[in-house]
Amino acid sequence: MMRRWTLAVGAALALALLTLPATSSEFSIESLPLIGAGTVLAAEACEADAKPAPLNFTLKDMDGQDVDLEQFRGKIILLNFWATWCGPCKIEIPGFIELQDEYGDDGFIVLGLSVDDSADQIQDFSREFNVNYPMLQGLGEEEFQEAWGPVWGLPMSFWVDRDGTWCKTHMGIGTKDDFEADLKSLL
Repeated sequence: MMRRWTLAVGAALALALLTLPATSSEFSIESLPLIGAGTVLAAEACEADAKPAPLNFTLKDMDGQDVDLEQFRGKIILLNFWATWCGPCKIEIPGFIELQDEYGDDGFIVLGLSVDDSADQIQDFSREFNVNYPMLQGLGEEEFQEAWGPVWGLPMSFWVDRDGTWCKTHMGIGTKDDFEADLKSLL
């Protein structure tokens, strides 16, 4: 019995740590800056050693239509990895909806990638939250997820500038203000 409790507590702690935002700039994923919740970026748009974003993929949206990610080159992309069961994702998504409304005409697009939900689950979620940006299916798209990974937990978001450069990675929950500051540095 004690062993079960120890395992349960360990699993709960691991899950909690995966959903907490990282706030140390010393930790990076593949030499990219990691931005934690509450962090305001410097005026620079991308790091000098930023690399091209892996946009050479075609994924299905929640309606089963093909979406070629190359079509978004020329826009500022916020690619958000999320799931319908993810509590922090549910808190974060209304801010993305507002940002899409406010900056969509300025060449900004949010792309939501549900990592493990069915199309029906994504559609139900999208209707409930009135999502106004493309929701993509990540279930079965391990190659795509690995190209952006490692994904240590959800939510996890990636910024891509108009030239297709993978500029920033945001791990953990963030506020609308956090993401708006990032966006303004890329506009």
